[in-house]
Amino acid sequence: METAGYFASLFIGLSLGMIGGGGSVLTVPILVYFFKIEPILATAYSLFIVGSTSAVGAVQKWIKKEVNFGVVFIFGLPSLITVYLIRQFFVPAIPDIIYQDNIILIQKGPLTLVLFAILMLIASIGILNPQEIKRPVLPKTQGLILLGILVGIISGLLGAGGGFVIIPALIFYASVDMKTAVGSSLLIIALNSLMGFAGDLAHHTFDWTKLMSIAALGISGTFIGNWLSGRLPASGIKKIFGLFILLTGLFVLAIELLN
Repeated sequence: METAGYFASLFIGLSLGMIGGGGSVLTVPILVYFFKIEPILATAYSLFIVGSTSAVGAVQKWIKKEVNFGVVFIFGLPSLITVYLIRQFFVPAIPDIIYQDNIILIQKGPLTLVLFAILMLIASIGILNPQEIKRPVLPKTQGLILLGILVGIISGLLGAGGGFVIIPALIFYASVDMKTAVGSSLLIIALNSLMGFAGDLAHHTFDWTKLMSIAALGISGTFIGNWLSGRLPASGIKKIFGLFILLTGLFVLAIELLN
């Protein structure tokens, strides 16, 4: 199973390199089901893997002048603060058994996977059925700040990058083109994830060999994804990844609810 997991790790970077998101929501299921890592620890691993992978992808986009640093700062700063506080203080304070009676048992790890599966379904719908861009409800700065906090909550609780929220937010509120939104999204995801991982260092012990190996494969995937992004139709790529994320989310949800 681990061999298949290492192969699947390429798709994390492949998706991030091609569409600026999607890959991060694959990371936790890969870690849990292929590498048999406990769910909460898997979210910590995911933050490092997604962060390092996105950082390399962001450098590639920066070289192409596809990163807007002003937008990254406005969106990223509240997101960074939020994700760090959640990983440092909130997640460790959640008890392993959240609720229990004679019939119902809600545990921290399985609940995390159920929430993650729901996140995957939402992400897949956003990828498969993108909505027409409408006029933002809030002014630019306030909208970016509030959505930055939302992404920080998603990253902090579930170890996901939140690219499916970041890219539409940057297009809606910052009026950047798709390529710049993807490049800026990768930098925000990288900063968020690595800051969240920093908040985890005091709470977990990591298998650094495994962690670095998976991250290296994810990083390799970004180079492939970045190369393919200029050679394949974007709409077709998004549909394939969206469908894959949808099926994976349904798989995770079924396993956790029927377990």
